[in-house]
Amino acid sequence: MNTLDALVRTSQRLVVALLVTTSAAGILCGQSKTGTTVGAFLLIEPSARLTAMGNAGAAMYDEVMAGYYNPGAYGRLERSDIQFTYSAWLAGISYNHAAVAVTTGSSGALALTIASLSSGEIAVRTVQQPLGTGEQYTVTNTAIGLGYGYRLTERFCAGIQVSYIRETIWHSSLSAVAVNFGTLYQVSADGLQIGASLSNFGTRAKYSGTDTRIRFDNDASAHGDNSNLPGEVYLEEFGLPIVFRVGLSYPVQLDADNKLQLAIVAFHPSNNTESVSVGGEWKFLNLVALRAGYQHLFQKDSEVGLTLGGGLEYEFFDFPVRVDYAWAAHGLLKDTQRLTVGFRF
Repeated sequence: MNTLDALVRTSQRLVVALLVTTSAAGILCGQSKTGTTVGAFLLIEPSARLTAMGNAGAAMYDEVMAGYYNPGAYGRLERSDIQFTYSAWLAGISYNHAAVAVTTGSSGALALTIASLSSGEIAVRTVQQPLGTGEQYTVTNTAIGLGYGYRLTERFCAGIQVSYIRETIWHSSLSAVAVNFGTLYQVSADGLQIGASLSNFGTRAKYSGTDTRIRFDNDASAHGDNSNLPGEVYLEEFGLPIVFRVGLSYPVQLDADNKLQLAIVAFHPSNNTESVSVGGEWKFLNLVALRAGYQHLFQKDSEVGLTLGGGLEYEFFDFPVRVDYAWAAHGLLKDTQRLTVGFRF
């Protein structure tokens, strides 16, 4: 137990140190790095419930998709859980996410996640044929992850997830590997939780494929030489969008029938400025829930903001079934919607 207590104390000190580092970075870094990473689809939050709560999910744990925000949440699952999300994303893009976690005894869970984004068919246009060449291309992104969370003590959990990522644009693609890890600690007996996680720490990647092949004239002023030489465009490597999250969640039991869940999370991303998200949930009779939140307060040039949603939960033959919906504002890009269906078994 002394070793576990020391581990918990060390984790608490680490969270404090990271908070100080994050604050200092926000002061010193005056320039946003938006658009400087690949794998941007990894930043699409899958859970309709937590999206409606402003995506303040770093210290939440009672569904398998909470592991997206903090893999330590897998260790807090009391039953095996499965969830599916469909999102009507921006500009007609579709996003789907599936996650399943199977408990391995009373202190851990093994999770499998699959995320997929698709643009649908897009007309190929060139300078010479601006109305289209008659060809169609698609953009597809996929991430497959395997995670594990373990409850080290009654109050402290840790987890890790490794994901394989692939992006494809027409005839070109890239691949990368990312690691997420996080911890979750119950601070007080009344349910105050603190969570911290690091997401998308992984390899750098660049696109390659037949789309980068070209024909060129090495010397346009020369005559009689080969003006149709084969070549290839050199593309640089870029990193994944690393995100550090630290947050709090706190349940408030108003009476026997009504419960509030409050959450707040601070973000330190590698490709944007620091921000804070907040959210809350009101649940009646453990049956109906209403949720609201606000995403990325203080983020420079943010296009996101208000989030709203609700959910239903009902038990069929000892299998709790949940249906959750979320709406999220995206400024000039209008809004997005998510629907998540899940059940415990």
